[in-house]
Amino acid sequence: MQEIALLYITSFFTMINPLGCIPLYIALTQGFSSIQCRKVVIKATVTAFILLTLLAFAGQWVFAFFNISIDGLKIVGGFIFFRMGYEMLSGRSVTKRIENESDTSFANEIAITPLAIPMICGPGAITMAILFMEQATDLQSQSILIGSIALVSILTGFMLLAGKKILNFLGDSGAKVMMRLMGLVVMLIGVEFFFTGVTPYVQKMLMITAG
Repeated sequence: MQEIALLYITSFFTMINPLGCIPLYIALTQGFSSIQCRKVVIKATVTAFILLTLLAFAGQWVFAFFNISIDGLKIVGGFIFFRMGYEMLSGRSVTKRIENESDTSFANEIAITPLAIPMICGPGAITMAILFMEQATDLQSQSILIGSIALVSILTGFMLLAGKKILNFLGDSGAKVMMRLMGLVVMLIGVEFFFTGVTPYVQKMLMITAG
């Protein structure tokens, strides 16, 4: 069972890629106090954990009911990441706050989208949760899977908070330079998501044309 737990933890950690979440988190929480940042991280990681757990048990049914594919989710995620990365690279705010919107309301909004969905609970993590749950034939394996998702969610939260502290240490000028570099990284993540999702559709169209 230890081997199974190690497989689950390493797989989810690699797929969620907490380091890749840091740039977007930092851009979204600019100007937030340390307490507000912690609240955003807690809400984002808890939301992502709950969603991954629910989709692990009912993901196939939900996707089949709405006729949704993982590839389509990747394309949408790619658009979201690319747009936000472009805003970061241009030195502009990633999200636009509604007039008279409170800090609490704004923090709750960004914690759910895009941090929890689709940054942490993204297409790859959702697919992995569904596939692993299919292979978990007993209660013990299912418990290990859910525990692994919880552990990776907690590790992701710690890494996000650590990334924020590193950026604060760099100072204003260093933070601006790093923000633009991170924007480029987020754009590249978006491109990878988009083309990974588009490729199966293109292949299907080519097969239809050839047939």
